[in-house]
Amino acid sequence: MAGLAAQLILAAIVLLLVILVGTSIGETSIPPATVLAAISNKIFGTDFAVSSAIEAGIVWNYRLTRIIVAACCGASLAVCGVVLQALLRNALADPYLLGISAGASTGAVTVMILGVGAGLLSLSLGAFVGAVVAFGLVSLLARAAGGVGVQATGLIILAGIAGSQLFNALTSFVIARSANAEQARGVMFWLMGNMSGVRWPDVALAIPVAVVGISICVLHMRALDAFTFGSDSAASLGVPVRRVQVMLIATASMMTAAMVSMVGAIGFVGLVVPHPARFVVGVRHNRLLPASAFAGAVFLVAADVVSRIVIPNQVLPIGVITALVGAPGFALILLRGRRMR
Repeated sequence: MAGLAAQLILAAIVLLLVILVGTSIGETSIPPATVLAAISNKIFGTDFAVSSAIEAGIVWNYRLTRIIVAACCGASLAVCGVVLQALLRNALADPYLLGISAGASTGAVTVMILGVGAGLLSLSLGAFVGAVVAFGLVSLLARAAGGVGVQATGLIILAGIAGSQLFNALTSFVIARSANAEQARGVMFWLMGNMSGVRWPDVALAIPVAVVGISICVLHMRALDAFTFGSDSAASLGVPVRRVQVMLIATASMMTAAMVSMVGAIGFVGLVVPHPARFVVGVRHNRLLPASAFAGAVFLVAADVVSRIVIPNQVLPIGVITALVGAPGFALILLRGRRMR
């Protein structure tokens, strides 16, 4: 236990250093000392000298907010992937594949463009409703198909693919039917993963959602270990299967919806990140969950930095970077798995 605590502390320190470096890198390189001074002046009211007020503004109002949200988003999506892969006993399960992300996108776009809710339904709440509706539909479709036991997991994956296509089509229909050209371009850019509009109110949402959601998953780590052997085995070990499934799926939906509402749909994080984490720390969830959260946070922070510097004077959607890295990475994981069999 002491060794695990030391590893968690070390991971937290490394993550803070990654955030510091990520905040320093951009089209305008800002020394880490200036970044620390600007942050200290804002948080603690110190009066450290900075190179210019412009650099201080870039650090505080632009880079730091998007880096923090990227870390929260990466950690949350990676943990969602671990949880769904354990519950469904399928290495392909993630929020995107199961329709949760697509449903959240539809809910957010419906609120954003159509104004559904008459101002009473926020973007985040609309995304959450869309995520819950999407997974509910996927679950009903899988149940109607008659899947039981191990077969049910495969049917849920297939139903998730169908649900993703349906909600992606609904999102495209809402955009094409109701948005003007400029609005449609902005929404489509956002749907591919856009950190440019992230500000401190988003940080105030992202941190609690990530902390609470990941904590709920960690509290159920023993149940997730039991689900590795199937729901019947978990029930025989005293796990309240239905309650745990509902709790963890709702938590995954909540985290996915909140992150999608801020930055759009970012693929491959929940699908790819848990696999190298398993290679490093094993399959026990007391180590796998924090390792995946750490790896997901670092991965998305790095992707955000690359999205800002890979093309001069242009910021790419972060989803483009995760896909360019995640697709080959997943192919390597599949090839390695084949050699190990």
